[in-house]
Amino acid sequence: MVFIKPILLDAPNLGELEKKYLCDCIDSTVVSSVGENIRIFENKFAEYLKAKKAVSTQSGTAAIHLALYELGIGPGDEVIVPVLTFVATVNPIKYVGATPVFVDVDPETWNIDPNEIEKHITNKTKAIIPVHLYGNPCDMNKIMEISKKYNIPVLEDATESLGATYKDKFTGTFGEINAFSFNGNKIMTTGGGGMIVTNDEKKAEHLKFLVNQAKDNNTDHYFHPEIGFNYRMTNLEASLGLAQFERLPGFLNKKRKFAEIYKQGFENNEKITFQKSYEGAISSYWLPSIKVESHKTIPEIQKELKEKGIPTRRIFPPIVEFPPYKEYKKEEYKNAYEIYKKGLNLPGSTMNDEEQIEYIVEVLNNV
Repeated sequence: MVFIKPILLDAPNLGELEKKYLCDCIDSTVVSSVGENIRIFENKFAEYLKAKKAVSTQSGTAAIHLALYELGIGPGDEVIVPVLTFVATVNPIKYVGATPVFVDVDPETWNIDPNEIEKHITNKTKAIIPVHLYGNPCDMNKIMEISKKYNIPVLEDATESLGATYKDKFTGTFGEINAFSFNGNKIMTTGGGGMIVTNDEKKAEHLKFLVNQAKDNNTDHYFHPEIGFNYRMTNLEASLGLAQFERLPGFLNKKRKFAEIYKQGFENNEKITFQKSYEGAISSYWLPSIKVESHKTIPEIQKELKEKGIPTRRIFPPIVEFPPYKEYKKEEYKNAYEIYKKGLNLPGSTMNDEEQIEYIVEVLNNV
């Protein structure tokens, strides 16, 4: 089958509204980190999530770094994190001088296993970072119970899960400080960019201060009373974000429709298992993901799909595969390695249409 437009894995959906907002911003000449659109974007984002405050950043990684910094985490501290995630979840732990403690994931949802969290808590544990992998919410009830029991703050990595809910509450609103990403391949984009979300207004005020080099705006000259960061979002990025934000409900509806087509298309195929969700969880389906039982390797399957015009991506490798984290014992993460060995991300870009998703199902079932 030949389509007029190519099938896309995770490309952004940009159009006339984005052009208008960006051109308006350029015409205003206020394109850098001083601009009204930044404040509007932050307020709209917090309102959407029913959170008190949102602070924009230059990336999701910057959001995680600042959250850890604001929580006072540093050398000698430990942070519990799933071994199956993008490396940007983990590197900020190193930025602040703390030690990541990796735990295995649930074999069906692929998210951090709450039982493994509790097993790895020590008197050095200062934070827990659950990651809503590929937009799929973690078991936040159990995780927050552990947080309360041991008085350890939760920092949600919601960079992939904007719009996802657990028990009717948005991901990124359970933890004390939480992070979102607007990278070009995310559900909505600002080109780069990220957001910190919190209900602690005092922390939000301090975070807003830190992202702007800790500059004291109450003086008429440059004065910086503490170490700050250049983690500001620009007005240009916020303009793009506002346009994308208006279209977010449509993006989420389309992604969920795609997931429904995939699930129905694979339900009679015993070799393909779709990433499962916890009861009461509604994924954003940033990237629809499956596990394949086959005599073929994932790279072999990818090659066959690519020849038929279908782009795919392997699941994130367990973090302990990377040289900076090689001291950890790989055998402790059997579920993560099983998912990595057999896992595959399927096209989820909202630039695709339903006919293309149905074609992917047909081809993959045959492959």
